[in-house]
Amino acid sequence: MTHQFDADAIAGVLHHMNADHTDDNVLITRAFLPGSEVVSATMGGFDGDGGDWTATLSDGRTVEVRVPWPGGGITERREVRREIVALYDQACRALGVEPRAHD
Repeated sequence: MTHQFDADAIAGVLHHMNADHTDDNVLITRAFLPGSEVVSATMGGFDGDGGDWTATLSDGRTVEVRVPWPGGGITERREVRREIVALYDQACRALGVEPRAHD
């Protein structure tokens, strides 16, 4: 059964990703939509199995993107950051982008 995070955890992560990591949202969706021209993206949700993004393509269409967590299922809020960082690193490798250092 997929773990569901509480509303406060979801709101906190989504606010952080959509306010502070807009470029990372685009990078992640570009990597997991090969061949698509993603021009913007927002994280719309997540659960214990993965994250959900809405990507806007260069032709104006929007596409929903579901990406499983690289490390498998999670159940704790602190694990969300670890998995998003892993997705970011995976996206950088896939797109040939030099990743920035993580705090």
